Amino acid sequence: MSQQPKPDRAFSRRKLLQGAAALTGSMLLPGLMNSVYAAGSDAPELTTLRVGFIPLTDCASVVMAAVKGFDKKYGIRIVPEKQASWATVRDKILSGELDAAHILYGELYGLHMGLAGPATPMACLMTLNQNGQGITLSNQLRDAGITDLAALQRDIDAHPPGTYTFAQTFPTGNHAMWLYYWLASAGIHPLQKVRSLVVPPPQMVVNMKIGNMQGCCVGEPWNQRAISDNIGFTAATSQHIWPDHPEKILGTRADWVNAHPHTARALTAAILDAARWIDASDDNRRETARVIAGRAVINTNVNIITGRMLGQYENGLGQRWQDAHAMRFYHDGEVSYPWLSDGMWFLTQHRRWGLLKTDPDYLAVAQQINRIDIYKQAAAAAGNVPLPASDMRSSVLMDGKRWDGSDPVGYLNSFSVKQ
Repeated sequence: MSQQPKPDRAFSRRKLLQGAAALTGSMLLPGLMNSVYAAGSDAPELTTLRVGFIPLTDCASVVMAAVKGFDKKYGIRIVPEKQASWATVRDKILSGELDAAHILYGELYGLHMGLAGPATPMACLMTLNQNGQGITLSNQLRDAGITDLAALQRDIDAHPPGTYTFAQTFPTGNHAMWLYYWLASAGIHPLQKVRSLVVPPPQMVVNMKIGNMQGCCVGEPWNQRAISDNIGFTAATSQHIWPDHPEKILGTRADWVNAHPHTARALTAAILDAARWIDASDDNRRETARVIAGRAVINTNVNIITGRMLGQYENGLGQRWQDAHAMRFYHDGEVSYPWLSDGMWFLTQHRRWGLLKTDPDYLAVAQQINRIDIYKQAAAAAGNVPLPASDMRSSVLMDGKRWDGSDPVGYLNSFSVKQ
């Protein structure tokens, strides 16, 4: 029997709605109370869904789907539940204590492949966001004149292996892969030249403050929080590593989707609607920032969230810019689509760093996990959601390498720094 969530880990829909109403003066968008599902066999098999999230800016569409009542439109009730770490998200998804979760792309693929947990068939229903992560270095490095990757590489090479410690958030997760990619682009082997720690996102800044590591890769708002607390500076954004990269996804177990296909469609449609609403205007982003800054979600000053949500960046070294690839949640459906090539990329990096010992069938695995069928049903239910002509997309990363999913083994072999 699953345990009831602790009061500080889960929050009621009433608490969310009351907070949103106090901020915005209205709880629900006009017209959302009319359910769009057919009341017969098409109805959701479940009506109350426990959806886990980590306190990060990119949990926004999960939270706002509940706050703005998008879930009611599809005959379901989303109960967002705050989790302490990505390991906790993993455990509760596998145990069934959570129906679905805001989860790292690389974590979900790792679970499917039996990395960092028992092999369990998993499902990606949609992508929740692109961009909006970062690599922060400590102000001690800044004071020593180490403010970019080239200077970092020289200093790491000048010291014995393991002198530097970097933190990321989960062994197979996105932040590990962004950090490793960034270091390796300068010839720094991330598994041989430096030590690596796993630290939950909300604990990242305090761990840097007490000197447990010299650098970290984490999602917002924790990079901006490090700047605001005068602890660190942004050495690189994740969108510098890969412009418009995939980030968090709506994930669950494959058997849950197979048992509740209409619920999966309704859940995906509700969060898709919320993502579209967030991206519709800067005012909607500001409202979202106010909601998720609250104690029940991230519990930080709203200004630490709002700036980077609006693409207004500072790096803690005096540089400010308007980022053309800031965090986005929908972008005419380009963000939300569960591109097969996105999932395949994480498999190539798991293989690159020795987490996978042999090459999988990259395309077949992505086709198993990414439930494009459910997504298309949800897009139809939400209405006016553009769909791409292909399940693959093409990107150029910071090192000039193009990734389009066409030749994963050749792509993998093109790297000189690997395990």
